[in-house]
Amino acid sequence: MKSALRAVPLSVQHLFAMFGSTVLVPYLTGLDPGSALIASGVGTLLFHVITRGKVPTYLGSSFAFIAPLALYVGKLHSPGQAAAGLLAVAVVYSVMSLVVVSVGFDRVRKVIPAVVVGPVVSIIGLSLANTAVTSMASVHWDAAIVSLLAAVIASLAGTPRMRLLPLLIGIVVGYVYAYARGLVDISKVAQAPIIVWPHFVAPQFTWSAVLAMAPIALVTMVEDLGHMFVLNEIISRDVTKNPGFSRILLGNGVATFVSSLLGGPAQTTYAENLGVLAITKQFSSKIIQGAGVLAIALGLFGKVGALIHSIPVPVMGGISILLFGMIAAMGIRHLIEEKVDLANMKNLTVIAITFIIGVGYSNNGIAYATLAGLLVYWLVPDFTDKRSKQRSLSER
Repeated sequence: MKSALRAVPLSVQHLFAMFGSTVLVPYLTGLDPGSALIASGVGTLLFHVITRGKVPTYLGSSFAFIAPLALYVGKLHSPGQAAAGLLAVAVVYSVMSLVVVSVGFDRVRKVIPAVVVGPVVSIIGLSLANTAVTSMASVHWDAAIVSLLAAVIASLAGTPRMRLLPLLIGIVVGYVYAYARGLVDISKVAQAPIIVWPHFVAPQFTWSAVLAMAPIALVTMVEDLGHMFVLNEIISRDVTKNPGFSRILLGNGVATFVSSLLGGPAQTTYAENLGVLAITKQFSSKIIQGAGVLAIALGLFGKVGALIHSIPVPVMGGISILLFGMIAAMGIRHLIEEKVDLANMKNLTVIAITFIIGVGYSNNGIAYATLAGLLVYWLVPDFTDKRSKQRSLSER
């Protein structure tokens, strides 16, 4: 009993670490924040069941699917199509889990090269730049700048605990400033019900929704893989071998499947919570599971969702500038860390095509860019590289 009580503050810390990012996705896409919290908690618990409690990580809302979710939920007002797209993502995860079991983890890892993953990750951030700046921050630039600066200061100059929660700190500071400016309407918070039960979302299958989301799963799988490598270093054991990356993929797929039916976004492992593990040195999966239970309880309170919706648009715009910019920068970082040769003409061609298709195509650009990059990489031979090698040999 005493050990359980001691674990509660640690679970709460994990809850705070994931909270800002998890509720930001539904805020930007039109989904219900309460449903997203419930989905993340349920998804995390299911993930831990499938991975036998051997992977101490939390699953929250994935940013990779913001653009298609905003299209189908926010603009087209069709949560059923969004649910169908996320179900397709879950299927891709499950199929890839079987592939990993069949052909081996090392072989599958080579199918998606870093030269494609890097620019696609950047596109996820760049494709949302116009939304962050034009549609959100520009409504009231002062509120946007205050929230942005608060998040930046917390991230770069804050205490270790503050650096775990820069988005949440930015939102709180921006909210207080906006309230003082008279930009906050809290009338709906008082009117909101105390308890809100999750509702089932019936999938409405369309090829456009499936094609818009399913290929993005290839990118988030690589993200999951990177998180697992970081986790391996933190806990000093290899979770890609025990319980195995196939179980990790399956757990993520099942979590996304359930989330889609609950009206939540796609689920992914969270780097924010890995940071908590690194600082606290408390690696018990039961602590993460406790955070999942707390997220479900929090999501059931209707006033929490209403309070989140009362956050002014420019406040979230300032936070989004940092968030989407960081996503774009992470793609470049991935290219550097994987030592992609940018002097190679084929690599430059893959990156160029991936970038322009991804940024230029407004709706399904991320998916089409991923497919285009993979097709060029695997189907087009690299004659320039062969000629340069032959030239260097002849010069010797």
